[in-house]
Amino acid sequence: MDMVYLGFILMLSVFLGFELISKVPATLHTPLMSGANAISGITVVGAILAAGADLGSWATGLGALAVFFAMINVVGGYMVTDRMLSMFKKKDNSPKEKS
Repeated sequence: MDMVYLGFILMLSVFLGFELISKVPATLHTPLMSGANAISGITVVGAILAAGADLGSWATGLGALAVFFAMINVVGGYMVTDRMLSMFKKKDNSPKEKS
């Protein structure tokens, strides 16, 4: 019964996430990405705690793997956010003077 309940929660969260993200306008994407990066930072802290806990070699290995993947997510998210923010900066089109 527990697996059916957990499967129902997973399917419901996937559907809800898809519906919410598909309705987000492009102007709100960058602030939402920043919020998602903050949540990923919390994931990194949890993964570090899991890797450092003395619960056996499997738990330490899975914790280290979780730290690795969470850091890829955080760095990639910040790179995407930085790239999107750079698209909104004004470009300097004034001609440069020769010395």
